[in-house]
Amino acid sequence: MKIKNRLISAVSGLSMAATLLPINANAQKNPDIESKINALMGKMSLDEKVGQTAEMAIDIIGNWQGDEFVVDQAKLQKVIGQYKVGSILNAPGKALTPQNWYKVISAIQELSMKTMGIPCVYGLDQNHGTTYTLGGTIFPQNINMAASFNRDLVHKAAEVTAYETRAANCPWTYSPTVDLSRDPRWPRMWENYGEDCFLSAEMCRAAVMGFQGTDKNNIGSRHVAVSLKHYLGYGSPRTGKDRTPAYIPEFEIREKHLAPFKAGVEAGALSVMVNSASVNGVPVHMSKHYLTDVLKKELGFDGVVVTDWADINNLYTREMVAKDKKDAIIKAINAGIDMTMEPYDLTYCTLLKEAVNEGKVPMARLDDAVRRVLRMKFRLGLFDTPNTKMKDYPKFGAKEYAQLSEDAAVETQVLLKNEENILPLKQGLKILVTGPNANTMRPLDGGWTYTWQGDADNFAQSKNTIFEALQQRFGKNNVIYEPGVTYKMSGKYWEENTPEIEKAVQAAAQADIILACVGENSYCETPGNLNDLALSDNQRNLVRALAKTGKKIVLILNLGRPRIIADIEPLASAVVNTLIPGEHGADALARLLAGDDNFSARLPYTYPRYSAALTTYDYRVSEESGTMEGAYDYNALIDVQWPFGYSKSYTTFSYGDLKTDKTDFGLNDNITVSIDVTNTGKREGKVSVLLFSRDQHASLVPEVRRLRAFTKINLKPGETQTVSQTIKARDLAFVGTDDMWHLEEGKFMLQIEDKIAWINCTQDYTWK
Repeated sequence: MKIKNRLISAVSGLSMAATLLPINANAQKNPDIESKINALMGKMSLDEKVGQTAEMAIDIIGNWQGDEFVVDQAKLQKVIGQYKVGSILNAPGKALTPQNWYKVISAIQELSMKTMGIPCVYGLDQNHGTTYTLGGTIFPQNINMAASFNRDLVHKAAEVTAYETRAANCPWTYSPTVDLSRDPRWPRMWENYGEDCFLSAEMCRAAVMGFQGTDKNNIGSRHVAVSLKHYLGYGSPRTGKDRTPAYIPEFEIREKHLAPFKAGVEAGALSVMVNSASVNGVPVHMSKHYLTDVLKKELGFDGVVVTDWADINNLYTREMVAKDKKDAIIKAINAGIDMTMEPYDLTYCTLLKEAVNEGKVPMARLDDAVRRVLRMKFRLGLFDTPNTKMKDYPKFGAKEYAQLSEDAAVETQVLLKNEENILPLKQGLKILVTGPNANTMRPLDGGWTYTWQGDADNFAQSKNTIFEALQQRFGKNNVIYEPGVTYKMSGKYWEENTPEIEKAVQAAAQADIILACVGENSYCETPGNLNDLALSDNQRNLVRALAKTGKKIVLILNLGRPRIIADIEPLASAVVNTLIPGEHGADALARLLAGDDNFSARLPYTYPRYSAALTTYDYRVSEESGTMEGAYDYNALIDVQWPFGYSKSYTTFSYGDLKTDKTDFGLNDNITVSIDVTNTGKREGKVSVLLFSRDQHASLVPEVRRLRAFTKINLKPGETQTVSQTIKARDLAFVGTDDMWHLEEGKFMLQIEDKIAWINCTQDYTWK
């Protein structure tokens, strides 16, 4: 029996909940703040101005004494008192308690206010929760949050992270990461929101508003400043390796790679961090075109442009575009850098001062950089309240936050295969849990968790591994653990111990079903580079050997990027991709495998079938062609393991006719698309309704399809909802090789699942 027609709407892809948020992020500069900046600038010495553009690492001001990091007052006096440094960052190798953070940051603030009357701004990589503060809440990584296709989930997680970060006296986070992950070889794929620019832009907007609130001029003590990273084109390196050059057509940069940053700027982001590498031969750290002309002028960004770690140095040590450090500083500052993450060399201040005195960096450029840094500090309220105290944040580490993280992990793991409905697992089954990811927290949490490389096993002993979570849910006597393959935890992320596959095979004799937990150990940035996209030989051999036992296999993937599994996927009756679900990810997985909850996530990237056949879902139509007759017999058919947006569920959904409110449209029109979605199964379930478009003909080879809107709904068995999504006609445009936007006369196909509607643009439009 159908429960008919509860209307769910989305405007330009925004959920109803998101559209209700009061947005004041694009407000003009606050006159009162600007007046205070003017007054302060008139009193500042050149040393103080230079110091405001410098950011140093915490290691330079203190050291560990037992279990506590302690500020060395003599070192602090040199950094703050002598060099007037305006910002400190990072954790000293590992996470601190909130109390330790308060001691460290308040000591910095006390001297900074006493010396200059200007507060320091401290920054941490709280990249997927309160990752550098012990006792805080760890959420699934960004790639998981993208898989949820749920903006509200991203917003709530960012709010909690901001609250807990301020509880530890830190006002700034280097998050969200919004590079487009267009190459599965890239080791930072999991830090981002997937391969699609619209999905990334929507999640970026939700995250910024969760972190900062709705008024960029008044961030408040429950929110933190964000840093959008890494501007621009970082996620598409030609080699697939971290911090290596990208070569991207300008039209693709403007149309796709810029989109998430544009969304973040429009949402009020207070800072932007720069791509470590080069784009089209020019290091972004010295690109006046991207930093000043595009970001600051075209997008109207009035916040701080900060370098990534030591990247001004790389202009002369790696990129070879500057003759020495001073030359590198001049090029970067003049290009538009406002704050330099040095992080250890105080001669930066001396060299920049020399460059200003010599006229090689104009005073106007330095003043602009300083104004931006001061503006962020005023917007954060640091002049009035340099410190925030733990006692004012009683919900730090609250159980409800942990529950939110677990619920998020439920909503971000993807069911990819389920033959003969082998899942949910039946109660009473004897389960063998095997594989290197079965009994360790590291791959569940991933990098940027407690330490840079994610050494979670030393910090998250109270949380459940997959094996432990399954024992709790299915009973200790029903769950057997024999790994067969294990990681060498003291080695590099890809190193494994000598396999003991036969032990796992023998253990399988006692089991009714096998859960093979395979994937990657934790890694971060350049140490996560790889030379082979295939899953390791040991892990694939483990699955092959287990398949010979005749027992059914459920493949549990736990990885930061899609590793090739084409040879072992047919051996599994079911496949679940957990991605990197965080500290509560194993508990969430147990809920899903038991059927307590339903799968609802979708793949946020294209999962390749072959190492030499890498693509994204929005490839251009001419990339897929049949066999050519005659002498040139070639085949360019696109063949992937699973496409972007793919998912399965414990229930089924059907879709009615796709309807539009108009068949002809012009540039300034909005197009409303509606469709009835029905739960035709026997279980309640959530589903993300994805709206794609395709330009039938264009002056630039069109893409096969582009995501234009998404709305997540929950349906009870037999329930029908009408989902209505509104897109702007101008969003169907593309950037041409002339760097202009083009919306051209002709037909466009709109598609949701297998339902199609056609609309027609009545004339050509071109604009800057």
